[in-house]
This record gives sequence, C-alpha cells and structure tokens, in this order.
Amino acid sequence: MDDSDTAPGVHRAPGRPDDRTATADAATRASGQPDPGRRDRIVDAALEVIAAHGVAGTSHRKVAAAAGVPLGSMTYYFAGMDELLHDAFDRFADRGVARFAERMTRAHTPAEALNAVVEGIVADIPPSGSDEQVVLYELYTLAARDPAFRDITERWMLRARTALERHFDPLTARLLDALIEGLAVHRTLDRDPAEIGQMVEGIRRITRP
Repeated sequence: MDDSDTAPGVHRAPGRPDDRTATADAATRASGQPDPGRRDRIVDAALEVIAAHGVAGTSHRKVAAAAGVPLGSMTYYFAGMDELLHDAFDRFADRGVARFAERMTRAHTPAEALNAVVEGIVADIPPSGSDEQVVLYELYTLAARDPAFRDITERWMLRARTALERHFDPLTARLLDALIEGLAVHRTLDRDPAEIGQMVEGIRRITRP
C-alpha cells in the first residue's frame, strides 16, 4: 500500500499526522468511545480527494488528512487503495441513481414520466467543472480501463433502466438510458448544448408509440 503523495513506486517515510487528526484520535482514545462513523468519513473524503486530484493523485495520506483520521487507520478499514476507490465510486453511483429512481417513482402518468426524465437530465447532470462532474468522468475512465470497476457502472445502468421500466417498455427504457447518458456528455462538454425543448422533443420521438 502506497501512503505517499508521489507516483506509484516512489515512497517517502510517513510524516506526522496533522494537528486535527492527532487531536481527534487522542480524544477518541481518551474517551474510550468507538468511532463508528470513521469508515463513512473516509469514503466521503476519498470522493473529495478524487474531485480535487483525480484518481491518479489520490493517496492514503491525502484521504486520511481530508477525513481527519490517523494515516495508520486506513489499513484497518481498507485492504488497499483499490478497495477504497471501489467503495467511494460505489457510494457516488448509489447516490446518483437513487435521486433518479426517486424522481421516476413520483411520476404517475406518461406525461409526468417524460417530465421526470427531462428534469433528471437538467437537475441531475452536474454542471461543467463541478466536483461531481469530475468524479463522474473519473469513474467512467476507470471503469473503461479496469473491469474490476465496471460492475459499478453496470449496476448503475441496470438500476436506471429498472426505474425507467416503471413507465416504459424495456427497449424504450434502454434507449432512454442511452439518450440520458449521451445528453449528459453533451451538456457538460458542448459549448452549445441542446436546449430543454430539444431534449423534450428527442425524448418524445423515442417514446412515441
């Protein structure tokens, strides 16, 4: 496990934890109380570090500092960086698809379902340059390169299609899911993205009997 902030294969001697980390850990030991939320804080901190530095720049040391935990505690909760990254991206994906599924659940008519799809595109697609957008594309890149992370995106797509199938047949749901993914890329990278009216028309063409 590489706890340094350098490239893989380059190691430094572990430094002293920062004052916040040392103080928090000392307080926990002194009180004799467990820290049940520590693992969750580490996972959330990992997402923050990924957004700031990318996967390539994420290290145990940076995540421990962001979470306010001792560097040595990282090995207690995670076998290695791959496990931490997998859990972090898994949480990110769960949050995203949960928002979409909840929105589709609130729809009760075909018109409401169409509006929910459009709303999901407009509201759930992170703005260009946001932390959420950076994490999303880091996940895409990692899943494309490493099959061990592809299960996250596969489960994300499956859950999204399941939510869509509350209102549409399986083929239409699959096409809508692909359209949503494509529009997500379009809206974040294109200088002249499709307007809401154009998105609505595209969705209607796909869902038209």
